Amino acid sequence: MGFSPSVSKQQVLGTGGEEEEVMELIPGLPEEVAEKCLLHLPFLYHRLFRTVSSNWNRFLTDSTTPGSKPPPSPPSFSLPFLFAFAFDPASRRLQCQALDPYSRRWLLLPPVPRGAAAAAAGSFAVVGIPSRGEIYVIGGVVAEEEAGEEKAVGSVAVYSAATNGWTEAAGMRTARGYMAAGEVGGRVVVAGEDGEAEVFDPEQGIWAPAAHRGGAAVARYDAAAAGGKLYVTEGWAWPFERAPRGAVYDAAADEWKEMARGMREGWTGSCAVSGGRMYIVAEYGEWRMKRYDEARDEWRMVAGGGVPQEVRRPHVVAGEDCRGGGGRRRIYVVGAGLDVAVGTVYGDPGVLGGGAAEDERVEWEVVKGPAEFVGLAPCNAQVLYA
Repeated sequence: MGFSPSVSKQQVLGTGGEEEEVMELIPGLPEEVAEKCLLHLPFLYHRLFRTVSSNWNRFLTDSTTPGSKPPPSPPSFSLPFLFAFAFDPASRRLQCQALDPYSRRWLLLPPVPRGAAAAAAGSFAVVGIPSRGEIYVIGGVVAEEEAGEEKAVGSVAVYSAATNGWTEAAGMRTARGYMAAGEVGGRVVVAGEDGEAEVFDPEQGIWAPAAHRGGAAVARYDAAAAGGKLYVTEGWAWPFERAPRGAVYDAAADEWKEMARGMREGWTGSCAVSGGRMYIVAEYGEWRMKRYDEARDEWRMVAGGGVPQEVRRPHVVAGEDCRGGGGRRRIYVVGAGLDVAVGTVYGDPGVLGGGAAEDERVEWEVVKGPAEFVGLAPCNAQVLYA
């Protein structure tokens, strides 16, 4: 390191007015500057940096100690990382990588647990809880080689950015495949096509039943969580044989409602949530982006171009939750080979939810995936602060 953190101290006033000696994180730098330096180090190396000194260890473990109760929101100086789940066409196994959008470096993560990695593409759910720095890989359909059949499973694998490792959480009450899921109020809500739903509380580590959704089955096409609600839609297809169906789960009331007509009929792509707003990357034409205006019950076009053409199908989308503020929202579109289109949306920072809709504009830049990722096909993406 070139210095010894144990020999540099600064004088500060204690709570009783007396002077106290406090060890500096990085000698010669103000505390707030030292904090930003440490937290800009890739999260994969935080455990290694804890061994430098007791001061570094205390700083880096204040909000990330494994097993401790996480803060209600990540520290303001933590950074967003994009976690991309993709299938290797050769091995047909699921893997996960993390992209630091600032350095544009991909970080290789520990292998996805064998059970989750063996699930059929699209059959499992992936849910991120940014406030905990965790990603849940839930259920899915796996092949039984001996019987030559497939079966749904209820297992749950959890990735923690704090430990850069996987653990197993309590399994679902009912084995499920091809379900809708999302994070609502710090909990994981899972809804099956049959109307059955359940909720996982990560603090208690247990699953509990949720209200049953009545009516005809809704085959999951896309799902998104925003404003304390989980939205599930069958999406669209051409030619239209019937009007698309959609349902909304209100976690506070523990009840299901029919999705508003304008929302379900205009849901023509993959949805990502950023800053409390719901955006769709359309799956036709130039892949233009739309935002939902709740007051008008309509999807409004975001100015600017569509997703750059070098990002190829299949693609998945994820939104950053904008904890840095400033009115900027960010949408990530991960394409084949893990080429990533990063869309920065600019607009009025004073309106973050429904209500009046102002004009917005998106500007895109592309982060090319490494050559060794060329054959990977993405199936999910999540943004965590680490």
